[in-house]
Amino acid sequence: MKQVLAERELGTEGPLRRTPRRGRRSVTVNLAESPLAWLHARGHLSDVQFAAGEALRRDWERAQLAPGVTMRWDPVRVQGGSSDRALHATERQIAAHQRFDGAVAAAGPGLSDVLWRVVCAGESLPDAERALEWPVRSGKLVLRLALDRVATFYRLG
Repeated sequence: MKQVLAERELGTEGPLRRTPRRGRRSVTVNLAESPLAWLHARGHLSDVQFAAGEALRRDWERAQLAPGVTMRWDPVRVQGGSSDRALHATERQIAAHQRFDGAVAAAGPGLSDVLWRVVCAGESLPDAERALEWPVRSGKLVLRLALDRVATFYRLG
């Protein structure tokens, strides 16, 4: 995994400051680390739950469900091209979208909200809990349940 390290000031009041002030305690953080990877690295998610989250995120990215800001410049498929890619880019995108929709449906309506926010949108658990108006520290349990269901959908565990 690529690392993008940055110094952040530790504070008792609110979020970490981007640039530490002189004489204050700071911590080095990896800005490229996803909330899912953070939870897995600290033992809060099993290997199967992490793999399920990564499979869901991969399908979300392949389906290109994030808002786009520009035109696609992919090359047009040429007859007699590479044999390892049997599907056209649009067909692969549609297949990924169908898998994503199936996985989210498998998670269920009460669990898919936190699943999407943490896995796909990259929100931290505390931010997702606040946005969903949930009690503090309830998101981890709900996320684990959702990832278990997604793992069953992807036949991972």
